Amino acid sequence: MGLLLLSVIYLAFISLGLPDSLLGSGWPSMQTYFGVPSSYAGYVSMSISFMTIISALIAPTIIKKVRTQWIVVFSILLTVFGLIGFSCSKSYAMLFLFVVPYGLGAGSVDSSLNNYVAKHYSSSVMNFLHCFYGVGATISPYIMSVALAKAHWNEGYRWTAYIQSGILLICLLSVPLWKKNSAEEDENERDSAGIREALKIRGVIPALIGFFAYCSGEATCFLWTSSYFTGTKENISAETAAAFGSLVFGGLMLGRLISAFISNKLGDRLLIRIGIAVEAAGILLVLLPFESYIPAAVGFVIIGTGMGPVYPAIQHMAPENFGRENSAAVIGLQMASAYVGSTFMPMVFGNIQQVTGIRIMPVYLMFFAVLNISMLEFAYKRIRTR
Repeated sequence: MGLLLLSVIYLAFISLGLPDSLLGSGWPSMQTYFGVPSSYAGYVSMSISFMTIISALIAPTIIKKVRTQWIVVFSILLTVFGLIGFSCSKSYAMLFLFVVPYGLGAGSVDSSLNNYVAKHYSSSVMNFLHCFYGVGATISPYIMSVALAKAHWNEGYRWTAYIQSGILLICLLSVPLWKKNSAEEDENERDSAGIREALKIRGVIPALIGFFAYCSGEATCFLWTSSYFTGTKENISAETAAAFGSLVFGGLMLGRLISAFISNKLGDRLLIRIGIAVEAAGILLVLLPFESYIPAAVGFVIIGTGMGPVYPAIQHMAPENFGRENSAAVIGLQMASAYVGSTFMPMVFGNIQQVTGIRIMPVYLMFFAVLNISMLEFAYKRIRTR
């Protein structure tokens, strides 16, 4: 039963990753269809993330009242509505009607599952969990690539919605599997801290800034990698550029898979330090002015591999660093800060690249990698002195 439940949790995280890379891989074609500037992708991404911020901030309150399994089921249902809505959109403005369910569906399930796994499972399981997020995020650019080659970008969203619906059905059938930890979960969450109390804990604020920096770089890669290849490399087809939107996601999956086998030995903090160093090496490779697109493609895979362990490690440390009674609120805040980065920083980059050119992307990514590690190291010092 335990292994079966874990399989369902992994499947739910595949569903969480599926919608995240569709916009970036499909945007070059969507931009042409809607007749809008390239930077307008940032406004759609920002709106999705804004709704996710709201969802993440209210997640601690929801977790106190609703069991994790039902949060998962309802959240996936919302994303299905959002995906179908995107597939039916005939104008750029219509997209903004469906960013509401699209974004709300992500925040609560992300916060609730991260909190559940951080409390009940090891660091290794957390890395495997986020590895499966990478599976979903890696699959969807290929779905979009096939849709662009065989049909239209709308079909990429529609086909993804069909896959999400199948996962939703499995999660609904698995509800009885969650009974094992339900009584303990109810008792723990009933007495958990709120957002205001969590913000007062020493080390929380710099950790939130570090998480913001990480997700700023990650979201920029998600949205703009395909456009980077289109704008900097000659003789690359739209289908190939769309497929290259999955390079970072593939790297993320690889990084988390490796981390899952070594995280219990190395520990979360060391994994983060190693990961950001690898990420910086990948950024430097992308920055080098090769005419061929292959070195840049390898560089983006390395960037994703380095980023891989950072997100799950920060989430898994929350109960240890800030107390189990505070973990739901802290993880909710971390998710909100992450989505603030995801909301605004890809849009900021979109406007910057319109002035400077998209070749500035590696420099932009390096800034956030440095901010990430510096804030997390400061948070560790604050935690040690608490």
